[in-house]
Amino acid sequence: MKKIIFKISRAVTAASVLFATKVYAATEAETGAGSAAPTGAPTSLLDQVKTITNTLLLIVGIAAVIMLIIGGLRYIFSGGDKEAIDSAKNTILYAVIGIVVALLAFAIVNFVLGRFGG
Repeated sequence: MKKIIFKISRAVTAASVLFATKVYAATEAETGAGSAAPTGAPTSLLDQVKTITNTLLLIVGIAAVIMLIIGGLRYIFSGGDKEAIDSAKNTILYAVIGIVVALLAFAIVNFVLGRFGG
């Protein structure tokens, strides 16, 4: 059990490196009405839609990966029970389908918004 927890924590650490966010330092102070908006905030409607959809797709992708891990753990701990094995395989199958759908949706949304954005 300790090995499984260690492997899961190692996978979470690796995933956090993959999904790290960029951080930018401020180069000069802003004054006036523009100083109320945070730097790097999307200003156009297309940028806002893209940010919202990408965030939602990231959440869906993370949920699918978590379900994939849960399905794998259920498969490991099924103990040879035919129903438990079938249930775990279905969980893995649906999680993989969810990951594929999330990736395709990400590509489609960015393609369409790229066409509208010019």
